[in-house]
Amino acid sequence: MGAVEGVGARVLGVAGIAEELGRVATIGGLGLLDIVRRPFRLRSIVVQCEFIGVQSLPIILLTSLFTGAVFALQSYRAFALFQAESMVGGTVGVTLTRELGPTLTGLLVTGRAGSAIAAEIGSMRVSEQIDALDAMAVDPVNYLVKPRLWAAMITMPLLTAAFDFMGVLGAWLVCIPMLGMSDPEFMVRLEDWVDWDDISGGLLKAWVFGLIMGTVACYKGFYTKGGARGVGLATTSSVVVSSVAILVANFFIAWAMP
Repeated sequence: MGAVEGVGARVLGVAGIAEELGRVATIGGLGLLDIVRRPFRLRSIVVQCEFIGVQSLPIILLTSLFTGAVFALQSYRAFALFQAESMVGGTVGVTLTRELGPTLTGLLVTGRAGSAIAAEIGSMRVSEQIDALDAMAVDPVNYLVKPRLWAAMITMPLLTAAFDFMGVLGAWLVCIPMLGMSDPEFMVRLEDWVDWDDISGGLLKAWVFGLIMGTVACYKGFYTKGGARGVGLATTSSVVVSSVAILVANFFIAWAMP
């Protein structure tokens, strides 16, 4: 009987994982498809774009400025060992647009907005507001998930573009005024090395990261249980799962990209 119980426990564990994945896919899929269903809730999407995008902009700009600055400083010191300081501009540009920009933006927005989304929807779940929406024949996914999911996918590439710009600006401020490089020496490599494929690839990553963050945050909030403690656990779990998923997805996207 012990062996049978062990096998049964493993089967139930696998079934639980499958159920979790099915719920995540359902939340994400319905949130995406609901964009063509009435009501369109464009006002709610704009409000969520303001919350996720505009309110995240200060921390994105500040972080990107110093990320580009410190990366340029360390790159300059490394390239100076073999008199290749002119490569700093191109190296910083490619790294920011392809990797650091979308990844750090995804992690920052997850920590700021993803946690808030999970906490807000989770509070509605434990206070039975979502059940009230069902009772009033209002689709909770259309009302709660769709605006947040689409706002995340819209704003994440825009925030990534802002991160890239400020990161390059931070690198320029370190290399030209502080380290004494000439402006053409920095800009020529930057223009030669960074092309549209690098920029578009980074923006594609950002869109995927927005989809991941929005789906996980809405899912964790939507299926919260256990009162106030459950809301806290859902918020923490949302940030952890989204961050790990973003890093894993970043590897596979980078592997698939030319």
